[in-house]
Amino acid sequence: MKKEIHIFFTALMFFTRIPCPKWVDHDPLYLQKSSRYFPLVGIIVGSIGALVFYGASFMFSTEIALLLSMFSTIYTTGAFHEDGFADVCDGFGGGWTKDKILLIMKDSRLGTYGTIGILLILAIKFAALREMDVAYIPLLIISGHSLSRFIATTLLYTHEYVRDTDDSKAKPAAKKMSASMLVISGIFGIIPLIFFYNPFVFLVLIPMYASKMFLAAKFTKWIGGQTGDCAGAVQQFSEVIFYLTMIALWIYIW
Repeated sequence: MKKEIHIFFTALMFFTRIPCPKWVDHDPLYLQKSSRYFPLVGIIVGSIGALVFYGASFMFSTEIALLLSMFSTIYTTGAFHEDGFADVCDGFGGGWTKDKILLIMKDSRLGTYGTIGILLILAIKFAALREMDVAYIPLLIISGHSLSRFIATTLLYTHEYVRDTDDSKAKPAAKKMSASMLVISGIFGIIPLIFFYNPFVFLVLIPMYASKMFLAAKFTKWIGGQTGDCAGAVQQFSEVIFYLTMIALWIYIW
């Protein structure tokens, strides 16, 4: 049990700015195993965003409450996944060979493709959530964060890590995970969906996983696998797909 707690706190420390006990460090062994708790970290991050939205909605408009909620989750994670998505946009937008794509993604500077990509994906998140019933927005935020992180972990299960250098901060977390770890990740990812009390909500898994396969095919074609930035891009893209799918379910099935 103590070991599992250590692994969980390792995930929390790596993917968020939330303070953790001093005895927790970036041990590569624990970091590699921590992927099973990515969706649980998503529940925590999403809950922070949901609480900020709920509290802000008593004082401000829905639009301002949503922006404050988005800010809170980005601040909590240090824009970790957003940065990965932007790097992928820059790398695959400006690179034409494996080495060039990986080099661009490693560059800390933000390019045109990354800037446009991150602005558009944040705008779509905001617009999609604004379309939903305000009463459901807190649960949507929590579910979007947890489930999208589960989808990102499936990339670690199905595709090999390709960066061949040892100086990548995300390398241990991006390595291939076991089937048992994937199951644990899936349980944490799906839990929030239960609180919609509607079995049709589980249909979101189909387009979300399809979005992962779409990106994974491009990753495989151009670089032969995945990196930490690729997993971040899958998380962001599948989160948007979740919100858009929920709108469709709300209109046609709910």
